[in-house]
Amino acid sequence: MIEEGVTVPLLYLVLAGAYLLVIPVAVLFYLNQRWYVASSLERAFMYFLVFFFFPGLLVLSPFVNLRPKRRQIEA
Repeated sequence: MIEEGVTVPLLYLVLAGAYLLVIPVAVLFYLNQRWYVASSLERAFMYFLVFFFFPGLLVLSPFVNLRPKRRQIEA
């Protein structure tokens, strides 16, 4: 069993990892799927998620490409 002196730092490490990496990846996936079809209330919720998880999104931002897909133009 884990000693009590190690439990709290391990818990902090797990929560920090979730806040900085795991949840922002899920938020980015959600934003990528719903950005162009969201309603106004859903868009407000998206802005809240970006505000709340800003440090994690900032950590992941160099590795993310959210540009729209290239359109096929038929002539």
